[in-house]
Amino acid sequence: MWKSLCIVKIDSLTETVRQKCDGCTVEHGFPHQPSALAFDPKLQLMAIGTKSGAIKVYGVPGVEFTGLHKDTTAVTQIHFLPGQVNSGVCLQEVSSYTLPGRPGIESCSATRVTVLHLLRSCDLLCIGTEGGGVYFLELPLLSLKDDDDFCSASLPDDYRCGKSLGPVESIQEHPQQPGKILIGYSRGLVILWAPSTRQAEQLFLGKQQLESLVWERSGNLFVSSHNDGGYCVWTVTSGNGCSAHSVFCSSSPVLLYSGGMPRASYGDRHCLTVQQDKTHVTLDFTSRVIDFFTVHNIEQEKEFDEASALVVLLEEELVVIDLQTPGWPTLPTPYLAPLHSSAITCSFHISSVPPKLWERLVNAGKTWPICGGKNLAPPSKQHELLLTGHEDGTVRFWDASGVALTPIYKLSTANVFHTDCDPCDDPPDPSDDPDMQQEEEWPPFRKVGCFDPYSDDPRLGIQKISLCKYSNKLVVAGTAGQVIVLGLNEERSDHSVEVSVVDLLQDREGFTWKGHDRLEPRLKPAPFPPGFQPQALVQCLPPASVTAVALHAEWNLISFGTSHGFGLFDYHKRNAVLARCTLHPNDSLAMEGPLSRVKSLKKSLRQSFRRIRKSRVSGKKRTITTPTSKVQEANAALAEQEDVAPVQRRIEPRSADDSLSGVVRCLCFADTFLRDGTHHGPTLWAGTNSGSVYAYALEVPGVGSGRASERGGAGDGSACVEALLGKEIQLMHRAPVVSICVLDGRGKPLPDPYEASQDLAIAPDMTNAHSVLIASEEQLKVFSLPKVSAKTKFKLTAHEGCRVRKVAVVLFLSTAQEDYSEHTLVCLTNLGDLHLFNVPGLRPQVRYSCIRKEDISGIASCVFTKNGQGFYLISPSEYERFSLSAKVLTAPLCSVQLDRVLDFYSKFHPWPKQTLCSRVSFSDGTTLQANGTHKNQMGQAEGMCTHTHTHTHTHTHTLSPCLLFRVFTLFSLRTS
Repeated sequence: MWKSLCIVKIDSLTETVRQKCDGCTVEHGFPHQPSALAFDPKLQLMAIGTKSGAIKVYGVPGVEFTGLHKDTTAVTQIHFLPGQVNSGVCLQEVSSYTLPGRPGIESCSATRVTVLHLLRSCDLLCIGTEGGGVYFLELPLLSLKDDDDFCSASLPDDYRCGKSLGPVESIQEHPQQPGKILIGYSRGLVILWAPSTRQAEQLFLGKQQLESLVWERSGNLFVSSHNDGGYCVWTVTSGNGCSAHSVFCSSSPVLLYSGGMPRASYGDRHCLTVQQDKTHVTLDFTSRVIDFFTVHNIEQEKEFDEASALVVLLEEELVVIDLQTPGWPTLPTPYLAPLHSSAITCSFHISSVPPKLWERLVNAGKTWPICGGKNLAPPSKQHELLLTGHEDGTVRFWDASGVALTPIYKLSTANVFHTDCDPCDDPPDPSDDPDMQQEEEWPPFRKVGCFDPYSDDPRLGIQKISLCKYSNKLVVAGTAGQVIVLGLNEERSDHSVEVSVVDLLQDREGFTWKGHDRLEPRLKPAPFPPGFQPQALVQCLPPASVTAVALHAEWNLISFGTSHGFGLFDYHKRNAVLARCTLHPNDSLAMEGPLSRVKSLKKSLRQSFRRIRKSRVSGKKRTITTPTSKVQEANAALAEQEDVAPVQRRIEPRSADDSLSGVVRCLCFADTFLRDGTHHGPTLWAGTNSGSVYAYALEVPGVGSGRASERGGAGDGSACVEALLGKEIQLMHRAPVVSICVLDGRGKPLPDPYEASQDLAIAPDMTNAHSVLIASEEQLKVFSLPKVSAKTKFKLTAHEGCRVRKVAVVLFLSTAQEDYSEHTLVCLTNLGDLHLFNVPGLRPQVRYSCIRKEDISGIASCVFTKNGQGFYLISPSEYERFSLSAKVLTAPLCSVQLDRVLDFYSKFHPWPKQTLCSRVSFSDGTTLQANGTHKNQMGQAEGMCTHTHTHTHTHTHTLSPCLLFRVFTLFSLRTS
């Protein structure tokens, strides 16, 4: 493993390329595997490097610059070059340099770079190596100033031989005397060296292995930290003497250091200690500390630093401590929030959130200390919410309206149940509280951060979410068959939750559940904070994971499905309306649950081999034919070519007794024509893993043709909802049903609940015949209603050789005409491609390459918005955002103001001097974006439309000028 020095640059677009770059993305969340941190106190910008070679620069919320090195190389150090501006738009390696070895040392590790330090003059870069050598490179050419290591040569003879110095651990420039540097070696020696005289002015010898150095503001003191957990404060004198101190001499200093804990007792803790006078706090984190810095005053005439905030980069999150508020509380982060504080299990997006709901969710936060740059993006015309369900039973609400994904609300469902880690209901004894005992002990630990990957009970995991933005009703469903209906309440409440049990097996014999037990609900009233509070709890039996939910708040109905069947529940009357078992007699796997799959795996393998053997036998039978049969086959082939497309793959029908064939994949409520063509009414649609579709006609009191559309009034009386099976459809190849959508007489999807009744959307066409769009893994098909006869279809698997994973009907707005829009069907396949079809004709329009086909978790986590955007996980902690719409695009649009413009790298790239530009384009017509680092972005569309191909790797074309930040990075490279 070698380390090499590179100069790279990160640039920004000053305007979004809206017409040409349809696939521009922005990454939300916390960078995966961070490895380096830097802060520019003048520009107020923070840079984070990752092990994958990505560098991300952040300022005020909305200001983001991102780039990716062309090789997968870990960034180990980052340094800003203050005041440098030029042009470009991507992370680009400008120059590199390989250091020579020290004389007499043949080991190749001697020239491995261990530390970088940029002098304030910006003309010299100090480099420390593992062999103890210190070199100086002239910038910007990266030319070695002197071939010899004069620092080591100026030392006494006792320190010059071999590796007695050890690696260079730290290089720090004198804060008051530019040019003088403090060099610390691993064995404990520290020298104050003057490059002008090439002499060591002072020597400081520590007794323990050195870890780091830091100057005090006046330059009279510096602090050294050591591997035994201690630190020393050294006085820099004008003479030759020096002394070590254990405390500061200045008034009320703030001392911060990471580590320093006794390994025997606290070796597993990740700590950072803050001390000021008698105040002593040890911040206890749940992940490793990468680096930290303080936001403080940088004016030279000021006597004190006056630190306002402490920013700590951890392995799994970013923590900011307010140093100006007593108690040093943490500040909420407007971006870089750890999405994976508990593993994400599902997501749900809401567009056009009403202002009333938004105001009740959003709370005003404190000022963010990293305030560099200026966000040029106009305020969002509508609010967007992204809801994520997590393994610990929480649902987190995120503001997804702009570039910064900001946490706004957290809901926990754990207090609805008794878990293994619950305290007893009796009041606890204060003397038995370990936290109270811990406060009296030393050191004074304080838990900080929200990253907690461990769940108290895996059955709490959230699997499905549905939210009605008009009625403020929320439905969350979990791993143990629990379905919770919640309502928004601004006051704290102590109440118990009524439980309704729905048996989906319907007393069917021969089935025994072998999985986990159900969660035990609390019988006594439990406290619930303001926000969404539970109103009803539905427990499915067997307690299998919920695979689908649907909410119709206007009818007060919810529907839920598992691997055993689906049910319908009236949460207004607290009444179970319907329970339908979808199990096949051979569905033994569905009864075993997620924790007992060994026997089922053997059975699945056995069934697979039987199918292969059967197909081989049937294939052999087809090859032994007579001349007459060959003629018949030829005639049949000609007839088939007349009816279907010439290029199609043969699709074998799936067996009816495949395991997990009864899993309910999708549920849908619709007001449509099911019984006849003259009377419409509420319906429920369910699709299963075996290609079965069930359509139920619902009798909802007060709802139907010519009646009021909202329940809950005085006229309802004691009438209950009834469900009657109206249609049952079996797809030919038994492919799993992924989505069901009912279309009105104009071929448009029906509006959401409350939208039509409250004139929030165009009323659906109820005069012409409706149709239903059923998307399976293999094909898309439109059936007419109420006869359920096939109108049109598209065999995606036969044509493209892929399977459908996600489906959504989105609304695309025109950029030319404000009043024109189209509904389009978007399909994400198992190959990571996005296919777009018009509705209801199912004519292919365009195809994009969006996600790598190897990224199975990314494909499974994808969620579409109603306006043509989408999110998917590119790592456990990051969402990638993409847009299919030319009208709706979320991308960084920002700038940074600098005092002066320097053509710092004109010797490498003779770019014309300009201040800002509107877009950056290559001579071949391609454009680049300011964000999107983990993969090549959505490629050129194949089909009717022509779109721009975007890249994230390095180009060497001549670019139009725009704003640029120069950053030094130290990469970890593998060489042969």
